Amino acid sequence: MKASKQIFNPYLPSYEYIPDGEPYIFDDRLYIYGSHDRFGGDYYCMNDYVCWSAPLDDLSDFRYEGVIYKKDQHPYPSGKGVYFAPDVTRGKDGRYYLYYSVAHSSIMSVAVCDTPAGRYEYLGDVHYPDGRLMGEAAGEYYQFDPAIFIDDDGRIFLYSGFCPTNKYEDEEGRRYVGCHVAELEEDMLTVKAGPKLVIDREDYPSPDNQYFEAPSMRRIKGRYYLVYSVKVGGLHYCISDKPDGGFVYGGRIHSTSDIGINGHYLDNPVYPNGNTHGGIVELDGRYYIFNHRMTNNSSYCRQGVAEEIFIAEDGHIAQVEATSCGLNDGPLVGEGTYPAYIACALMDFNEYTDKEEKSKLTPRITQEGEDRECEPGQFIKNIRGNCLVGYKYFKFKACESVIFKLRGKAEGNLCLMLTEKGQPVTDVPLRLDSEDWQEVKVPFEVTGDRCGFYLIWQGEGTFDLLDFTFV
Repeated sequence: MKASKQIFNPYLPSYEYIPDGEPYIFDDRLYIYGSHDRFGGDYYCMNDYVCWSAPLDDLSDFRYEGVIYKKDQHPYPSGKGVYFAPDVTRGKDGRYYLYYSVAHSSIMSVAVCDTPAGRYEYLGDVHYPDGRLMGEAAGEYYQFDPAIFIDDDGRIFLYSGFCPTNKYEDEEGRRYVGCHVAELEEDMLTVKAGPKLVIDREDYPSPDNQYFEAPSMRRIKGRYYLVYSVKVGGLHYCISDKPDGGFVYGGRIHSTSDIGINGHYLDNPVYPNGNTHGGIVELDGRYYIFNHRMTNNSSYCRQGVAEEIFIAEDGHIAQVEATSCGLNDGPLVGEGTYPAYIACALMDFNEYTDKEEKSKLTPRITQEGEDRECEPGQFIKNIRGNCLVGYKYFKFKACESVIFKLRGKAEGNLCLMLTEKGQPVTDVPLRLDSEDWQEVKVPFEVTGDRCGFYLIWQGEGTFDLLDFTFV
């Protein structure tokens, strides 16, 4: 992967909260379209749509493209008034079409722009030839999380669907059936055929693989990959030889909590569980899955991550683990300073009396101040006894020690390991008593081409971690 500097997960700046990221290459840039969470928000996707992009010859150089569509541009009151996960495609006319759904509306809306990241303008709502809106009436399939796809033969498909647990219709009688697809006319708005069901929720009744939401379609080497999310447990996929049917379950691709890999399941996630949404992109002959993770101990404060995936000759995609290096094309260099927020492991083995107590006390990746579009500053808050913080992976040549930037009141032992359940490389006493950031240097003699970096605190009190430096 080409880059002028190292790339971390999350791949955007630490102050940016873009979940549901869909990656697309237009001309010579990679564009990321997604929802837009608000730090400290009390609901999903409270901010306007923005876009980020990076040149293909340097994916470490993401650029903020600004607001591309504002909530007040939707021309009439609808649903909850916030925009959920969008998707974008370049139409046959060379213009760019942004598909979105206002929360709780069951209507697919479309905005259009002459450039990938300019100011989009409302175009209309997806409708039948007689003018009726698709998904509006009782008995129709519930429309949610649009995924737009134009096949090589020019046919246009719009995927959608939401399946909340133990609910089969909404208060208006619209049905939660699975994932469905409608073919559109060339005007990008009129339904030509369908919608028809392509993944029935009853086909995969287990919560581990049942369709929940977040469809994303790609054609790769002649096969059609329909990526979707389960309720908790990451991104899965179905595969077919046609875009509008015949899909067969393939497996899980990625979970930011490593559910389904490395011995982790719903009851012992390596990172706090949350919802998930993303898509696949090919970059220089290699494939990557884009996804998002929770921060601030909230499902309303999510950040984008990405990992390389590997597609076998038979089309199978094996699950990949969550790492701190993602798009970096290999382990991070085991020297210099790294921000604490790139942790891919954050486990709390303590027992709490209720969810409210856990929400208050458990470690989290967070920031100080209000929501903003500049100024980094994320850190890990509330590291306490019986908790683990981890990073993957680093290449160490001759590391001798590590300097932590910490603050808090705590006394005990700090253990450093190379694997999640390994033996400590370092186990040293530590005492902190300061509300200001201070540097603490501990020995950490290690070499290796692909090493994890984990810390466990054994003692009383809590502390925050801003960054660490290998020397």
